Amino acid sequence: MSANHYENFPVASLLCPPALRPAIAAIYTFARVADDLADEGPASAECRLNDLATYENDLHAVAAGNAPSSPRWRPVFEALADAIHRHALPLPLLTDLLSAFRQDVLKQVYADRAELLDYCRRSANPIGRMLLHLYGIDDADALRRSDAICSALQLTNFWQDLSVDRRRGRLYVPLSECSRRAVAPASLLAGEDGPEARALVADMVAWARSMMLQGAPLAHRIGGRAGWELRFVVQGGLRILDRIEQSDFDALRERPALGWRDAPALCRGVLTMRSPRSLACKEPA
Repeated sequence: MSANHYENFPVASLLCPPALRPAIAAIYTFARVADDLADEGPASAECRLNDLATYENDLHAVAAGNAPSSPRWRPVFEALADAIHRHALPLPLLTDLLSAFRQDVLKQVYADRAELLDYCRRSANPIGRMLLHLYGIDDADALRRSDAICSALQLTNFWQDLSVDRRRGRLYVPLSECSRRAVAPASLLAGEDGPEARALVADMVAWARSMMLQGAPLAHRIGGRAGWELRFVVQGGLRILDRIEQSDFDALRERPALGWRDAPALCRGVLTMRSPRSLACKEPA
């Protein structure tokens, strides 16, 4: 599984503690395969939902100590079963992911920010919470900041992929935000550019950046190489938002992506995160 294919989160990189890499890779692979079942290929909605139901049945089977009933994803569930039993992974976090992927099959628009954040709570936040579980961190402040980072990464991916998702008929910009900026949702789906549309994208970028900065101090709670990886995750998300801003918020027509030229700015951002005080001064009130 490549990092480019599942952009919200990194794979188990060299910065992760070696003892945790198999479990982290198993979690990401489980999420990636489920996401593909919901999104990729020409399958009908009924077929996608049936596949996701079978996938969830296999999850419950291995969580109970049994073999998966379907041979299709046996390697995925063999690795996940080991992670579940070795590290006592919370099953509700894994089923929350599948709930979000089922929603992707059925739902194409969101009424307001609260509705979209509920999707993020299930599609993204469980990944961060499972990583904290592996690191032995479970206090309320850490969980809150992890949720902020993960939701911000999910939102960042939405705004990065506006030009891709609109062609699928999927719009993650909340309808209430479209109304506030007097932008017709149909015009966004059609890729119609204009000052109002760009102002709307700017609002969405500012929202994601604010959430990322709220969560960023968590990087100082996690020691060692894992803490450094979280710094890169945060800075990578912020860098994508910078890229959208540098395009004058033209995300409806162009998909921004990071390349090797972004490496110096990314590394500078990671190094400046070494000071919790400097992060605190950037964090919104």
